Amino acid sequence: MLLLALDTATPAVTVALHDGRDVIASSSQVDARRHGELLLPAIDRILAEAGLRLDAVTGVVAGIGPGPYTGLRVGLMTADTFGLALGVPVHGVCTLDGLAYAADLKGPFVVATDARRKEVYWARYSDSRTRVTDPAVDRPADIAAQVEGLPAVGAGALLYPDTFPKAHEPEHVSAAALARLAAEKLAAGEELPAPRPLYLRRPDAQVPKNYKVVTPK
Repeated sequence: MLLLALDTATPAVTVALHDGRDVIASSSQVDARRHGELLLPAIDRILAEAGLRLDAVTGVVAGIGPGPYTGLRVGLMTADTFGLALGVPVHGVCTLDGLAYAADLKGPFVVATDARRKEVYWARYSDSRTRVTDPAVDRPADIAAQVEGLPAVGAGALLYPDTFPKAHEPEHVSAAALARLAAEKLAAGEELPAPRPLYLRRPDAQVPKNYKVVTPK
């Protein structure tokens, strides 16, 4: 097994290689505006670090969000393209699940990432491997009663200490955690879903009002 894992659902552009036993190379760079520019060079870099070629990859793992439309689609389109070109399966893993796995907390807790617009993408977990609510997007004040008293991880939690007073790192997801989680699930015989994006809301870019379509006569 050689899994290539990647995620662009948060400001982190993160990639990793997992050989079926553990992560053998990884890279993470935080830059919310350069996902498309940074992702492919990062993949080339970790392959070189591991002394491997792209055609050695036997599966691709992609973080499916939730996340902003533009950043998220960079990773998902790259994953789908590699899967098609290499003829290997592409597996989707919720980005929040990767953060929960990396946090390695024992009791109930919350994962919250920055959704912009003064909102967070979030979900509750009973432990680092078990999500108990569907991912959602909300204003922190609107979910305060639901998360009161719970530890929280992720950039969204760190941004809003009034709602998440017990917030701590990890701030962003790592592809290394996604790879380990996916490898664990696959080794247990669990089927992972196809990488379908969790957008949760419409993209920021909208067609202007009173837009006129001009067609040649």
